[in-house]
Order: sequence, then structure tokens, then C-alpha cells
Amino acid sequence: MIIYGKQVCLYALKSHKRLIKTVYIAKKGILPQKLYNQYKSSIKFLENRWAQNMARGGNHQGILIEIEDLSFVSLTDIKDSDFILVLDNLTDTGNIGAIVRSAYALGVDGIVVTGVKSLNIASIIRTSSGALLDMPFAIIPNTLDVLNELKQVGFRLYGASMEGKNLSSYAFNRKKVLVLGSEGEGISKRTKEKIDEMISIEMSREFDSLNVSVSAGILIYRMKNEIKRVNRD
Repeated sequence: MIIYGKQVCLYALKSHKRLIKTVYIAKKGILPQKLYNQYKSSIKFLENRWAQNMARGGNHQGILIEIEDLSFVSLTDIKDSDFILVLDNLTDTGNIGAIVRSAYALGVDGIVVTGVKSLNIASIIRTSSGALLDMPFAIIPNTLDVLNELKQVGFRLYGASMEGKNLSSYAFNRKKVLVLGSEGEGISKRTKEKIDEMISIEMSREFDSLNVSVSAGILIYRMKNEIKRVNRD
């Protein structure tokens, strides 16, 4: 698997040495001296045109890395945690990457992508700025199976919807799942039937909706901080 771009590559080199296979450099001085010395035996220099070809036209910024394929978790691995994010039929890797980045930073315990069989993982690593390398992540095609299993072990399911209850005055269950739907369709009808409560973000001005990754960040922050507030009270 090839990843590229300065920020994500430097993160991988600093934090995930075991994944690194080959470091491709197309720009002198792109690596700090310490990292250059550490990976010297794995570095290969190449012309920009070859780097551009490897990045398939993407903005490689002078560095690409071949890494080992990631190992994903199973539902069993994360269902003993407290806060899980389920992405229902979400396929845009830019949005998924942004959600992974926010989820990892704000304390979500794991992410499950449902309704799809595969994703461009290299793209998600890049758009998450490397957060996917650390976030427990699963791809499970059947959404209903995932939700049923999580409900059986005590999770309460919350779905994001414009028609949901106002988020600002909500108290959340300790074990909780936030379900986010696709940009165009939202949460599917069959999935909504499994969800315990639909929640929404109150808008200060009339507007259709927020981008799903922006909504995810707001909802995750609110749901995490509700628990902190309740514990203080």
C-alpha cells in the first residue's frame, strides 16, 4: 500500500515503524535528519515524474511510503468499549478520513463502516492525517447485524438526522453508538428502525444541513462531554 504527502508520511515514520517497507523521496531535505538516519536503508530516491505516477496524480509533496496493509478489527474487539461510531453506507474517503481524524482526537473507541465491502484505505489514511493507523476500524457489510449485536451487549443507538431531537439538552447512555448516514441519503430506512433515538444539531440560521464530517465532530464532542458533565454533577 502506498501513502503520500508530508504530514501523513512523517506521522507514519515517527509512530509506526513496524509498518514501513520503503520510503520514496522525490524532494531533497523533505525528511528531518533524525528520520533520514533512522530509515536510511529503506530510502529510495526517484524523479518527480515517477513519484507523480506512483501517487496517480495526487499531491505527494516529495515523499511516498510503501507500508504493510492494515489489519482491521472485528466487532468483538471493540464491543466491550463505551463509544462506537457506525458509518452507514458512507463511501466518500475524504469524509471518512475527516471523521476518523476527529473521532480519534476526541476519544471514540472504534469505528465500523457498514453497507460496503471495501474502501480505498490508503486514501483514508491520507485524509485522516494518519489517524487511521491508530484508530480501531472495521468494515462489516451488514449494518443490521452490527446494530443488533451492539444492542445485545448494552449499547444505546443514536442516529444523526435533521428530524432528530435537539442535541443541546440531551443526556446520553454511557455505552453508546453514534450512527451517521451517507451524504446524499442519510441513514437508511431499515437502519432507522433499529435506532433508539434520533438526534440533531440545532442551527442558528436556516440551512439545509452540515457536511457529515463536520456534523460528526460536533456530535462526538457533545456526546463525550455530556458524560464528563454528568460525572462532575
